[in-house]
Amino acid sequence: MEEFPCEVIRNFSIIAHIDHGKSTLADRWASTQSRLLELTGTIQMKSTGINQQVLDKLKVERERGITVKAQTASMIHMTHGKQHLLNLIDTPGHVDFAWEVSRSLAACQGALLLVDASQGVQAQSISVFHIAKERGLKIIPVLTKIDLPASQPERMAAQLQSTFGIDPSEILHVSAKTGQGVGAVLRAIVDRIPPPSGNIHSPLKAFMFDSLYDRYRGVISLVSIQDGIIQKGDKIASCYTRKKYEITEVGVMHPEEVPTSSLQSGQVGYIACNMKESSEAHIGDTLHRVGVLVDPMPGFQPSKAMVYAGVFPVDSNDFIKLEESIKRLTLTDRSVTIQRESSTALGQGCRLGFLGTLHMDVFRQRLEDEYDANIIITAPTVPYKIIYKDKTVMISNPTEFPDTSDTSSKVKQVQEPVVNASIIVPEEYMGEMMNLCFAHRAENLDHRYLDSGSTSEASARAILTCTLPLSEIVTDFFDQLKSRSSGYASFDYEDGGYKASELAKMVFLLNGKPVDALALVVHRSAQHEVGRKWVKKLHKVIPRQLFEVPIQAAVGKKIIARETLSAMRADVTAGLYGGHYERKMKHLENQKESKRKMKRIGSVDLPQDAFFDILSTKSK
Repeated sequence: MEEFPCEVIRNFSIIAHIDHGKSTLADRWASTQSRLLELTGTIQMKSTGINQQVLDKLKVERERGITVKAQTASMIHMTHGKQHLLNLIDTPGHVDFAWEVSRSLAACQGALLLVDASQGVQAQSISVFHIAKERGLKIIPVLTKIDLPASQPERMAAQLQSTFGIDPSEILHVSAKTGQGVGAVLRAIVDRIPPPSGNIHSPLKAFMFDSLYDRYRGVISLVSIQDGIIQKGDKIASCYTRKKYEITEVGVMHPEEVPTSSLQSGQVGYIACNMKESSEAHIGDTLHRVGVLVDPMPGFQPSKAMVYAGVFPVDSNDFIKLEESIKRLTLTDRSVTIQRESSTALGQGCRLGFLGTLHMDVFRQRLEDEYDANIIITAPTVPYKIIYKDKTVMISNPTEFPDTSDTSSKVKQVQEPVVNASIIVPEEYMGEMMNLCFAHRAENLDHRYLDSGSTSEASARAILTCTLPLSEIVTDFFDQLKSRSSGYASFDYEDGGYKASELAKMVFLLNGKPVDALALVVHRSAQHEVGRKWVKKLHKVIPRQLFEVPIQAAVGKKIIARETLSAMRADVTAGLYGGHYERKMKHLENQKESKRKMKRIGSVDLPQDAFFDILSTKSK
C-alpha cells in the first residue's frame, strides 16, 4: 500500500433512495464486466457470465434486494497513466438506516448521488443530499437505469436542477445493467473528488467509522487513516475508552479482507487488535499511538432508538439461548438497544430498541435465519415522555404507562415523539395523501411542486411536508401510503422532538384479569375504535372455555368495548328419560352453579398461536 500516497487516493460513497441501483452499480448484478468492481478487476466474472451481489453479503439483503449494512471495498484503477486507489462505501437507501449513511460519509471526501431516470428525485434522495452537503462532500450526480423504456433522462436532469441547483452538464448518464457510462463515472471520481488531506509523517490519527465481529479474532474495526501510518505490531490507544491494544492484523477490503503490511494517511481499511467486547469499539472514536496524544476528531450523534418491541421465545426454556443470539447479532448491528423484561403472559424476554419498523423486521429475520430462533415480537411502540410534578420519565413499555385520569398519579403532562415527514407524490394523488396524513393526526401540512409544470408525458410531482406523531407511522402507515398512491409515493422523515398529547393506556381484561402483554398506548380520539377492533380480534382467537368469558377493553376505570365468549356447554339432561321436569331443572341448576364457580376461580390462558395472530399489526 506504500505506492499509494494521498494524491492518488479517492474515498467516496454511493448515496441514493432505496432501489435506485446503488449495489448494482457497485458490483456485478448482471452479465457484464462494466460495473465498478468488475471494471477495476476487483472481482472476477464467473464463467456463466452472471455474478451474485458481492457487497450485499447478508441473506436478508439478497432475499429482499435491499442494503441494510454499509459495506466497504477498495479498488485499483488506472487513469491518466497512473494507478489510483478508489475506496468505495456502499450505503443503505431506506430511511431506517440513515445512521449507517451519515457514518459512512464521515470517512469520504465525495459521494455519487444516484437518481433513477424512470422515478426521479425521491424523498430519501433529498435527505441524503443534504447530509452529504452538510459534511462538505463533493457530489457527483448520476442518472441510473437509462436503458429502461420508461426512463426520462432530460426530465429528471431538469428535476435535479430545480431541486438541488445542479448543472445538467455535470450529470452523468449510466446503466449499471448494460455497463453504459460506468467508465465515465470512474473518470469523474478521479477528476472531481478531491484527494484526502493527510501527512504520513504526522502522529497516527485513525478515525473508526464501523466495526464487525469475528468469533476468532474479536472486534474488527474499519478505520480511515487521517494522519501517519499504522502497521502490524503497533501499540494503539482509544481516545474514548483510554484502553490500549496491539495491532495483530491490518488490511483492506478488496471486497473481502486482504491483509497488507501497513495502512497510511488517506487510506481506508480494517484493523484487528484483540478487542474482545464490541462495546469497546465506539463508532466515531479516534485511535492514536500509545504515548502520542492527538486531538480527537468530532464523532457522530449516537443512534437513537425510534421504535421498541418485546422479543420473547415461543418456548420459555429457550430464553438464555435467545438472549445470547441477540447479543451476538448486535455485534454487527450496533444501533439496537437491549434491556431484559418479563411478562406474566409470555415469560422472560428482551425489550429491543430499533431505528424503525423495517429495521425491526430485518433484525427478526436475521435472528430466525442466522440463529434459528423461534420468537414472538410484541406490537411496536415508541418512547413516551411522562412529566410528573417533580421528575421526567421516559417510558417505552406500555405496561409501565401511568393512568393519566387518576389524580393521585401526579402526572402533569404526557408527551409523544413527533417526526418531520416529507412525501413526494404525483399531483393526481395529492388529495389521497392529504386525507391519509390528516387521518394520522398530521399537523402543519404544506406542499410545493418539484417540477416546473405538467407535461403531456407525466404529471408534475409535489412534495408534502407535515408533522406526524411517530406512533402513527410505525404500524401500517407505509403500506397505506403505497396502496393509496399506486406505489408512486416515497416517504422520508427525521426526528422532530416531543409534543404534548392526549394519550391513555388501554388494558385488555379476560374474565376481569388484565393481560399485560396486550397493553397499548392510544390517543383519546381513537380509543373507542381501537378498543372495538382489538376486542373483536381477541374474540376470534381465544379458545372457548367451560365458562362464559367477558373480553373487555378498559381505559383507566372505564370499559369502552366488550365482547362475550360464550361457554362450552355439555348436555347434562341427555341421560334423563321421562320423569318429572324438576329432575331436569335440578341438573341444569347444578351445571349453572358450577359454571358460576368456575368463572370466579378460573383463569383464561392465551395460547401462543393466539399471540401470533393478535400481535400482527395488520387488522384482520
